[in-house]
Amino acid sequence: MATKTITKSIPRAARVAAPAPLPAVRLTVNKAYKMYVGGAFVRSESGRYLQVTASSSGGADPAIVNVPRGSRKDVRDAVLVAKNASEGWAARTPFNKSQILYRLAEMMESRRSELVTSLLRGGTAAAEREVDASIDRVVFYAGFADKFHALVASSNPVAGPHFGFSVPEPMGVVCVIAPARPSLLGLVSTVLPLIASGNTCVAVCGMDDPRTPLLWCEQLATSDLPGGVVNVLSGHASELAPIMARHREVMAMDVWGVDKALAAEVEQLGTDNVKRVKVHGPQADWYDERKAQGLGFIERFLETKTIWHPVGI
Repeated sequence: MATKTITKSIPRAARVAAPAPLPAVRLTVNKAYKMYVGGAFVRSESGRYLQVTASSSGGADPAIVNVPRGSRKDVRDAVLVAKNASEGWAARTPFNKSQILYRLAEMMESRRSELVTSLLRGGTAAAEREVDASIDRVVFYAGFADKFHALVASSNPVAGPHFGFSVPEPMGVVCVIAPARPSLLGLVSTVLPLIASGNTCVAVCGMDDPRTPLLWCEQLATSDLPGGVVNVLSGHASELAPIMARHREVMAMDVWGVDKALAAEVEQLGTDNVKRVKVHGPQADWYDERKAQGLGFIERFLETKTIWHPVGI
């Protein structure tokens, strides 16, 4: 029996049109800010964060961003890696330190536009001025790293058949509470003289604008600076400064722009382990090359070693 095939047409009104492709939507990859410890970018051990907006950070982006809130454990970890890096960094020749710091200036120059964008507060001109001054300050201490010894060291007159020499040596781990403003220039101006003289550093960046100092750490990571020489934490100075003052591996502290109560607390805690504590009020002008840089910033965290050497016959 023959099979008959019946074909039934679908009415035009009943036909379903294929859906139009949806437009591609790309989500912006927001920057995750991290602290810089031991040459690596780390989150806070406690998992705590601080929310920063344009009104408090000074950035051009109005979105709220999270920055880590450093804890006691973060301070201890940062001091440990700074302590482990101190011997190797101090042993490098002054000329090699100069080369490494100049390389840092090169990295900052190559990412100048990114730093300017992060610093947009009073306008492009103000941001460019701060970035340029920060790069110039790095170059200044790169040139000073192999020259300050001639200004600080001395040959002492002695009575007897021997020589007496006084030579500068780094102290070790120095903690810095960086100025709140200007966020980048203030941090660079306080950290660079410490490492130029052979110290290692743990710095707490100012919370008025923590994003730019944490961005600067990316240039530290891509320069030739060994991991652990500079470590940058974000968080409240009122929480972290007393922890640093109590720590017995911290040889000195450089504290800028804190209130009188915190300054008195840090000085009192530092006396327990005979720590050298320098507390400063707000710097009048960080752009003033006569007052915001120079030998005085290097000399305040040096030790002097006197060597007696017999005169050869």
